[in-house]
Amino acid sequence: MLQLAFNIDPEHVDFLSMREEFFCNYERNLTHHTRVFEGVPELIQALVERALPWGVVTNKSQRFTTPLTNAIPLFASAGVIISGDTTAHSKPHPLPLQEAARRLGVAADQCLYIGDDERDICAGRAAGMLTVAATYGYLGEKSDVACWRADFVVNAPIDVLQLIDSP
Repeated sequence: MLQLAFNIDPEHVDFLSMREEFFCNYERNLTHHTRVFEGVPELIQALVERALPWGVVTNKSQRFTTPLTNAIPLFASAGVIISGDTTAHSKPHPLPLQEAARRLGVAADQCLYIGDDERDICAGRAAGMLTVAATYGYLGEKSDVACWRADFVVNAPIDVLQLIDSP
């Protein structure tokens, strides 16, 4: 973001101080405009009712993940939350997804990983999970979900239930 906004890279003399200033501002405003995507509460409720373990794997550092997930009651039923700095690697490396599966006590090949970025699908495939590309979320208009080679594509969170419920 600093490179886009100020045309500086990590080698720039002011990069570290500007990054920390950005992080502090981000922390102060972390939950002010944060909203759960429409349909996600219904999906989570259905998972809980089916006693299916679920979790989150994000590249966001724990510094931001913990206060964000603590502020949103929906995350209380998550069996695991893996941040970008929980393991030695972040996505697209498979290690964070493998760690999430391990903590949930579920074999990776029994997991369905839903992502709204190509790196999510790459990580899921590398971890041996079935992958689902979500066309809702933070996708840019230029994203071509078909190129990601996900096992499935969903247009709304609740569509995931059809994948879970189908034989």
